[in-house]
Amino acid sequence: MKFRKSLILALSLSMASALAQAQQGVKRPKLVVGIVVDQMRWDYLYRYSDRYSAGGFKRLLNEGFSCENTNIDYIPTVTAIGHSSIYTGSVPALHGMAGNDFYIQNTGKEVYCVSDSTVKGVGSDSDAGKMSPRNLMASTVTDELRLATNFRSKVIGIALKDRGGILPAGHTANAAYWYDDKSGNWITSSYYMTDLPAWLKDFNAKKLADKYLSNDWNTLYPINTYVQSTADNNKYEGAFKGMSSPTFPIPTSKMKAQDAGLIRSTPFGNTITLDLATEAIKAEQLGKDDITDFLAVSCSSTDYVGHRFGVNAIETEDTYLRLDKDLEKFLNFLDASVGKGNYTVFLSADHGAAHNITFLQDKNIPAGSLKTAGLAGRLNSSLKEMFKVDNLVLGLSNYQVNLNNKVIKANKLDESAIRAACVAMLEQQDDIAYAVDVDKVSESTIPAVLKERIINGYNRDRSGVIQIIPKPGYFGGGATGTSHGTWNPYDAHIPFVLMGWGIQHGSTARSVNMTDIAATIAALLHIQAPNACIGQPVTEAIK
Repeated sequence: MKFRKSLILALSLSMASALAQAQQGVKRPKLVVGIVVDQMRWDYLYRYSDRYSAGGFKRLLNEGFSCENTNIDYIPTVTAIGHSSIYTGSVPALHGMAGNDFYIQNTGKEVYCVSDSTVKGVGSDSDAGKMSPRNLMASTVTDELRLATNFRSKVIGIALKDRGGILPAGHTANAAYWYDDKSGNWITSSYYMTDLPAWLKDFNAKKLADKYLSNDWNTLYPINTYVQSTADNNKYEGAFKGMSSPTFPIPTSKMKAQDAGLIRSTPFGNTITLDLATEAIKAEQLGKDDITDFLAVSCSSTDYVGHRFGVNAIETEDTYLRLDKDLEKFLNFLDASVGKGNYTVFLSADHGAAHNITFLQDKNIPAGSLKTAGLAGRLNSSLKEMFKVDNLVLGLSNYQVNLNNKVIKANKLDESAIRAACVAMLEQQDDIAYAVDVDKVSESTIPAVLKERIINGYNRDRSGVIQIIPKPGYFGGGATGTSHGTWNPYDAHIPFVLMGWGIQHGSTARSVNMTDIAATIAALLHIQAPNACIGQPVTEAIK
């Protein structure tokens, strides 16, 4: 009898323990926050660090784990691909996001990355609302979290740019929000909901963009202390419309009425983005229970500022100093709202940026503008002489030759001969290092790293068949500001820093790929990696 009672007691205790473990579930943070800083070169972590606060970028480095040698493992390096690759752990060859805009190769139709004619805008009647993630061909780590929790996790994406909010949030997100220049409001589409939530309507009613712009944009500190930048008035920077020079102070209070999207090109665009992120956490109760939620935030203004002013501008330095303060405020809010140690945050970038071409030339560094203006026309003229058919090249977007496949098939032309002719003509240009037929990458006499990135970046249905590799320092930029899109370290070397729940303190200088980011987050959360993920977890970062 005693044995029987002991057995019953042991079984009861065992069942109670199993039930407790089942109720406790897998250990995960209450909230994951992904922050993508658009056009943030890796060296910006350190270039302005003397004046970063203790609670912003420095806190991420001092408390978190930094992958110091993280690189983009495909070309071209642009916003839509970067956000997609960070969150899918994949590359254009598989996730299908072949550019901000790309050609459907079978039809020749040019498509914007997140455009969707089947949906309607919610919060605006402009075309800005006709967006969704349907063009993304793979799942994201945010999708996998939703799947792993039987859709109990909340996932929200936020960015000024539609693609920056939509693509990271994935296919199954509860919401994605982006900024509409026409109305000055944050909007979404019918892909997610039929009406904006009350809290977002209240947020829009505050007209914070107007409030921030009313204060004008002047430097955060005395202008003579911006020693990491060139003089304020120089030929390398592009002035705002209506201004005679690219100099401070910038009278945004007077300019806002003529430019509805002005907030994008100021540091206040990052501020209002993190304001909305804060409000979303409060209103949606993110991180308030034991089911892990995910907030994907992209700070887009750094890209607009960079394109206009370049890497070496006081405007760029001031934008990062202000973003640092915004990050400190946001991290402090997470501490108070979710609890320090209860959330995981990671910061990365979708791409970097080159120095201004003229600036480099003035410093005796080889550089130049890729002579793309009229190049498609010249290719078409030469090809017409050879093949007696016009318009065989649709365009050269994404540093690729996109052929007019419908015309080639209709005229029964030899596509391989057309490709060879294009390669021969392109390689005659002194600003192009290589022009590579993607079907002949393996036999091309180019560095192995370029072969891999060309293969990773080529999607058969959406990419051009010839990849153009400009010489180092050469890109399709203008006289002022800067751009991006190439394989070079200035475009491809990005930050990747993690901090918070489950993250070790430290750093690594070993080679890490952008595609490793989603794999690392999936490993941290004990969920399946996204369905096209080719990355590997950075195991050193995980406790």
